Amino acid sequence: MSEEKKIIAIDAMGGDKGPNAVLGGMNQYLYQNGEGHVSFRLFGDEKKLRKLLAKYPRVSRNVEVVHAPNVIKGTDKVMDVLRHAQDTSMYMAIKDVREGKSAAIISAGNTGILMSLSKLALKTIDGISRPAITTMLPSGAGDSRVVVLDLGANVHCDETILFDFAVLGSVYAEVVGKMPRPKLGILNIGSEETKGNDVLIHLNKVLTANKDKLPYEYLGFVEASDISAGRVQVVVTDGFTGNIVLKTVEGTAKLIKRVVVENFKKSILAMIGAFFLVHVFKRLKHKIDPRSYAGATFLGLRGFAFKTHGNSDALAFANSIKYAVDLTTANLNGLIAERARALADVRSQINAPTAE
Repeated sequence: MSEEKKIIAIDAMGGDKGPNAVLGGMNQYLYQNGEGHVSFRLFGDEKKLRKLLAKYPRVSRNVEVVHAPNVIKGTDKVMDVLRHAQDTSMYMAIKDVREGKSAAIISAGNTGILMSLSKLALKTIDGISRPAITTMLPSGAGDSRVVVLDLGANVHCDETILFDFAVLGSVYAEVVGKMPRPKLGILNIGSEETKGNDVLIHLNKVLTANKDKLPYEYLGFVEASDISAGRVQVVVTDGFTGNIVLKTVEGTAKLIKRVVVENFKKSILAMIGAFFLVHVFKRLKHKIDPRSYAGATFLGLRGFAFKTHGNSDALAFANSIKYAVDLTTANLNGLIAERARALADVRSQINAPTAE
């Protein structure tokens, strides 16, 4: 694989809007970022894709179509698909990464199946027990963001898995978010040390006892309100809770947009006021628009796999491509493996027997 040009594998058939949104996103990315530094390997129904590509000459110049006869549907179950996924657009794109032909795979398809196939094909980094779905959500003032993981890959997590998520999240915050020694907290129903279940309480004790050894600033337990307030830069939680946080943030963003639009339509004075505040609203839109953080990565795998929303439009998909290109350029996995080795002694204390 050429070092000069990044090659990204695209599952063209995944998602609610199918190839139209995918190709539109690829075209938008190339228009905004230029041609020559990225090319694509597009997996899906070749006949259908060739027909659509005729509308996008910019994409046609930078793409290789790989025929994949079958598609994984959003309604498919993981166990029903795993044994018969070899000729699907999703699995063929993942396999392309495993074989080193592409640097990353992007799909808007079924999250559970994408995670299972990616983990099966790409394997986890040494010292990491499970991959986590990770992205940066809006937080605090200005362009501040917060890294939250897991966002839905692992519903049930023990102390070791959550410890590994802290490793993943802290490296991600430093490399991608440019946050040196990030402030990291464990999401809980309160900040008191006695709050939460046994898993959280035990993990908190281990991390607190080893604060001086940690490469991040450990805050202890944090609450959901700390995310939007900007008090924390990395939030660690299980996939069940994390997915609820993600959907709540996205729903709140849509609510804010709807309320603002409705209220400015109510009077002429409000519309005049909106005209003078247009630059403010542009910044607000960028801050809260879910499409600006449309991509999430399965962090902790030896290869890069990116998930976009099932209903991603062209803008969301273009942002996902940029996200994938930026992340694959950094030595993220090497740094994760290095940190996992450095913290192996602390990790071993989680399951160490305690004195009676």
